[in-house]
Amino acid sequence: MAKKKISSPSDTNAANKQLKIHNKSDKPDNIVIKQNIQIEKCRELESELPRFLADYFLYLRNSVAISTRVAYLSDLLFFCKYLVNELQFGDGKNSHSISSESFYSLSAKDINLFLGDYCTRYIVETEHADYIMENHNRALARKRSSLSVLFKFLYREQLMSTNIIDGFNPIKLPKPQPDAIKRLEIEEIQVMLNAVESGYGLTPKEIQYWEKTKLRDKAMLVLFTTYGLRVSEIQQLNLSSFNYTRQEFKIYRKRGKEVLMPLNKSALTVLNEYIHIERIEPSIEEDPLFVSLQGTRMTIRAIRELVKKYTSIAMQTSRDKGYSPHKLRATAASTLIQFGFSIYDVQNLLDHDNVTTTQLYSAHRKNAKRDVISQYELLDEFEAGDQNDNLVPTKSDRDDETSS
Repeated sequence: MAKKKISSPSDTNAANKQLKIHNKSDKPDNIVIKQNIQIEKCRELESELPRFLADYFLYLRNSVAISTRVAYLSDLLFFCKYLVNELQFGDGKNSHSISSESFYSLSAKDINLFLGDYCTRYIVETEHADYIMENHNRALARKRSSLSVLFKFLYREQLMSTNIIDGFNPIKLPKPQPDAIKRLEIEEIQVMLNAVESGYGLTPKEIQYWEKTKLRDKAMLVLFTTYGLRVSEIQQLNLSSFNYTRQEFKIYRKRGKEVLMPLNKSALTVLNEYIHIERIEPSIEEDPLFVSLQGTRMTIRAIRELVKKYTSIAMQTSRDKGYSPHKLRATAASTLIQFGFSIYDVQNLLDHDNVTTTQLYSAHRKNAKRDVISQYELLDEFEAGDQNDNLVPTKSDRDDETSS
């Protein structure tokens, strides 16, 4: 018979211990908590990986953003489980049993087989069902990138004698096509905002919630389509994020970058209406801007569903065909460029690392070529010059020149 573990008073106290925030930075507590959750996730992943990769964990900690670190470690754990379960590395049970010698002896061919054969289609077995998992080229490219960073580090640290990433097979990604970018047209933005104001297109059940949240929903949609904010940036907004005297608000972007955004009249109007008329007092946190009917900070999932609902109404399609918040980010970029704003100003507003990303949205401007050519009529210009400055020679002028 298995012995029953008796918990000590210290174990009980540890289980009941509350996590407190001692925050001396100027970051709000919710941002610190979010970062702490990601750090704990990294520690959890690292605890499942081979111990001899500890120096690589330290390298990631100091060289990449926390979200990227989580992605790299997740991909590495997936790869290690493949080595254990499919290639029988170690004891065939867990990643800890993989030896450094066997890991450092991996070749480019091993990685190519993993990416090109196993990752494209594999089965995940659970208690209730088996799931067929398929990865398209974009997902495969991310896994390839994660492993490239790892093996480049091992080669640089002289833990591997050859740089095996030179032998990795390329993964072809389709070139981004401007016409394939999903976004709302300007007319559809108006339909979406009208729907959130009037309840148009909502089901009777949705109307019940809409009556209590329409000002909140409108404020979020205006922020999405005006500033092109990411869903996490909107979800983490606080009341204290806004300085109405200076007419600006603060957001925290990827890599913890702190950015000030100006407030315009539209944003001020919808925020004031929501805060003073509809916003519920939070039940736990005091500061979240967008609050659920339960009095808690809205989750990213709830915001996604909200956006999907109203964009589907704008496009007159089913709810499951509605757009994600990232499509509203694309909508903001395309609309700003269509209104004539500089591509570099839009790049700065949306926090694109490379202007080529922003250029994809500039191609969305309707009839851009036609607009340019219609406003540049050479004959009109020359005729105007002829009338004003006699820049175009007449027939008699040309005859005089010939005779002379």
